[in-house]
Amino acid sequence: MPIDLITLGAALLTGLLGGVHCVAMCGGIATGLAATAGKPGLGNAFALNGGRVLGYTVAGAIVGGFGGGLLLLARSDAVATGLRVAMGAVLLMVAVRLMWPHALGFFNRGGQWLWKALRPLQSRLPAAGPLRPWAMGLLWGWLPCGLSSTVLVAAWLEASALHGALVMASFGLGTMATMVPVTWSGARLGGLLADRRWRLGAAGLVALAGLVTMAGPWLAGQPAIHAVLEAMGCRSV
Repeated sequence: MPIDLITLGAALLTGLLGGVHCVAMCGGIATGLAATAGKPGLGNAFALNGGRVLGYTVAGAIVGGFGGGLLLLARSDAVATGLRVAMGAVLLMVAVRLMWPHALGFFNRGGQWLWKALRPLQSRLPAAGPLRPWAMGLLWGWLPCGLSSTVLVAAWLEASALHGALVMASFGLGTMATMVPVTWSGARLGGLLADRRWRLGAAGLVALAGLVTMAGPWLAGQPAIHAVLEAMGCRSV
């Protein structure tokens, strides 16, 4: 089945306009990793963040595949509808995180044990060379972060390894607009994205996407808007 374009768009927008949250949570990490990841420069910044996005994508594929396995075990229209409603609820939580970055902090805890297991791998990374920033970025992508963890739940609810990977890749690509300059310059950038009005607008759009996603199974039964939903990639259940 095709992935919902609404979900992909919401993930991309969350990454793009959630940049202030990313700078606040990962700005210090970004500048610290950049200092140890190899030769400083724009190419190094792109490689480091490219590795981070790759880490998100791998995580999305894993949890999406796991969700797909669960769906196969209990395949029914009721389960599929429940997944859509849950997806919409998660997008509403993402909107809350955009407005209040410290809300719903329990999403941070899930990945902390995993990071403790992965952290020792840093000492085994290549001491130098073009692969070092990519490898460090890959590990960085597995750091516990409330916003990325919330989007990861959405990837899980996609119940598909491919779709889960696409959701997390879209989110990661959105964050590049803020995190590449931060990694490159070492500056704590706020700028335009720090404006509460932009975050309010982004949160509103993501919340709207969540509501449409939740209502999708019922809206799809309305002839007047069925074609519109199909054009946006909404799956019927």
